Amino acid sequence: MRVTIERSSFLRALNHVQSVVERRNTIPILSNVLIQAAGANLRLTATDLDIEIVETVTAEVGKEGSATVPAHMLYDIVRKLPEGAQLQLEQGPDAGRISVFAGKSRFALQALPPEDFPDLASGDLANTFSIAASDLKGLIEKTRFAISTEETRYYLNGIYLHEVAAGALLRAVATDGHRLAQAQIALPKGAKGMPGIIVPRKTVLDVVKLLEGEDGDVEIALSSSKIRFTVGNLVLTSKLIDGTFPDYERVIPRNNDKVLDVDTKTFADAVDRVSTISMEKGRAVKLNIAEGKLTLTVNNPDSGSAEEEMPVEYAHDPIDIGFNARYLLDVASQVKSDHISFLLADAGSPTIVKDPSDDQALYVLMPMRV
Repeated sequence: MRVTIERSSFLRALNHVQSVVERRNTIPILSNVLIQAAGANLRLTATDLDIEIVETVTAEVGKEGSATVPAHMLYDIVRKLPEGAQLQLEQGPDAGRISVFAGKSRFALQALPPEDFPDLASGDLANTFSIAASDLKGLIEKTRFAISTEETRYYLNGIYLHEVAAGALLRAVATDGHRLAQAQIALPKGAKGMPGIIVPRKTVLDVVKLLEGEDGDVEIALSSSKIRFTVGNLVLTSKLIDGTFPDYERVIPRNNDKVLDVDTKTFADAVDRVSTISMEKGRAVKLNIAEGKLTLTVNNPDSGSAEEEMPVEYAHDPIDIGFNARYLLDVASQVKSDHISFLLADAGSPTIVKDPSDDQALYVLMPMRV
């Protein structure tokens, strides 16, 4: 194999594929990236057996061939080369070694047989549709913060994508049992009849990286066990979480008739300030809500107390209710409007949070005892 390629395009592709490679691997081949040179293209593949990322870039192929080399090491080498450099990858008679040339720099990397590299075969992905990158980013950004990190409830470790309203909408939902985030868009053409799927947290994070700077369409193909995202010359294939997402609609209250409207930035800044002295575990902040006024208080036996008052729009019976400060800030960061609307029932019931400028997103927060 002998290939010449410009540093910036090679670095961009390596940055995409090496993100899936774990720093520590018990299986050596999984630390490597598969490089395949054919025609006028260089194809890079990396996998952790759950996710596979493939990107194809244009290159000057002097001699076709394939090899696998350490992904992070190759990425670091290319990253540290001067901008505008031309690289040459070459595999001589010794198949166990790949040479990298750039200017007066020369590196020799250990290679493993390409035939040992695993293939995360997609199989039959029956449902295929296109979605605008901005729509996909919106669904992810509005829900991913609520993904659970509790491994015992593995079925909550991702975003639940499914069609609702008789096939009119595509909805994304994430919950960790303490909060819930829901966002939806019009169902893309071709998605009707798709199975409800749970996209794993790691896949979600990788997709977010791949969508940076993208403003076109994303091709999605899926089955009940796998999903494939195609963005230009890049293809990400992932296994899905094999589990049943809970009936989340049961926890969304329907009769919360007490509406609290607060200024988004003023509220977020106040929560951030008073939570400074809260206990790291729990981070409880108490909301004392009365007509026209909201008082935020935090009491920490170890460090003291904090209180801040702000004007609000509220015309119902007073309520004292507690929330995790981090959860309040996470939701506030999703709100694009100048105001946030809280729909409350009482101190012990779930609260709905809405962005007045976005009727396709909804958040639910469970209260805390304070």
